[in-house]
Amino acid sequence: MPDARPTALIAEDEPLMRERLKEKLAEAWPELAVVAEAADGDEALALFDAHLPQVAFLDIRMPGRTGIDVAASIGSDCHVVFITAYDQYAIAAFDAGAVDYLLKPVEGDRLAQAVERLRRKLAGPPADLSALIADLRDKLPRPVQRLRWIKAAIGKQVRLIAVDDVVYFQSDSKYTRVVLAQSEALIRTPLKDLLEELDPERFWQVHRSTVVNLHHVAGVLREDAERQFVMLKQRGEKLPISRQFTHRFKQM
Repeated sequence: MPDARPTALIAEDEPLMRERLKEKLAEAWPELAVVAEAADGDEALALFDAHLPQVAFLDIRMPGRTGIDVAASIGSDCHVVFITAYDQYAIAAFDAGAVDYLLKPVEGDRLAQAVERLRRKLAGPPADLSALIADLRDKLPRPVQRLRWIKAAIGKQVRLIAVDDVVYFQSDSKYTRVVLAQSEALIRTPLKDLLEELDPERFWQVHRSTVVNLHHVAGVLREDAERQFVMLKQRGEKLPISRQFTHRFKQM
């Protein structure tokens, strides 16, 4: 007998965010089958063609084709939920349309509301997204050219380091430490200046002196109500999370 469960695709370029959304969906919508997970817009389109899910959760900003581009291609064939950090730009457009959205970090209550609406919508055809997509493309800011490479001193050498390889940045007196999986380097650029050039969806400030690359985060350790630490995939140290930044990790 064929599986009658509703099916979904998740397209989100941050692995940690993608995994957390999948976990939260399992809690809020146990009968939903996540049949495909994509890390960028091009992969999302290929996986959609292969699996034809009924629902697509699309991050608005992804490498290659954006979530908006993907929605423009598949929106007539499935129900779309956008994932966005652009609340100041997009909420008016979403509220005026028939498509749901989730703000980062995804909250359990908000996800439950979206799930309830999706359950009702599955009985009918997907909404026409053409007007909403045009509105979103008009409202959202043009992509900013983010920092991709940095020059850093390692001993007597100056190395060119890919920003994606950096596990975390940390202020260290007159310098900023650039910590990699197996080594580290120093640069003179202050942490606050780096923050302006780094992708805010990939690099999160967790302490006034520390910015971490989410691609290298394994999870969060909560020792008690006051003390939380970022656990890293390839390094043994624990990075303390200041109270003002703990809200970013409360779904983990």
